[in-house]
Amino acid sequence: MYYSYVLYSLKTNRLYTGFTEDLKRRYKEHNNGEGGSYTKKNRPFILVHYEAFISKKDTQKQEKFYKSGYGREVLNDKIAGSLDEIKTKRD
Repeated sequence: MYYSYVLYSLKTNRLYTGFTEDLKRRYKEHNNGEGGSYTKKNRPFILVHYEAFISKKDTQKQEKFYKSGYGREVLNDKIAGSLDEIKTKRD
């Protein structure tokens, strides 16, 4: 199983989109500073959305879509309630 996922940075209030075969491991890596340079300096993160796929190709396609202009709009619409809750709890 493959996963496309979206993390929310509590430091910058920005989203990060990625894909992996092991969602729990990858989430821990990002929060432990073991991810790439972006996630290392923008942690901690909250997992706000993920989707499961059988095909790696479909997963990569979904990740790429969420990084596109229209894809960001669709994603923001899907997770608007979650982002509102996170921001409300922080205030």
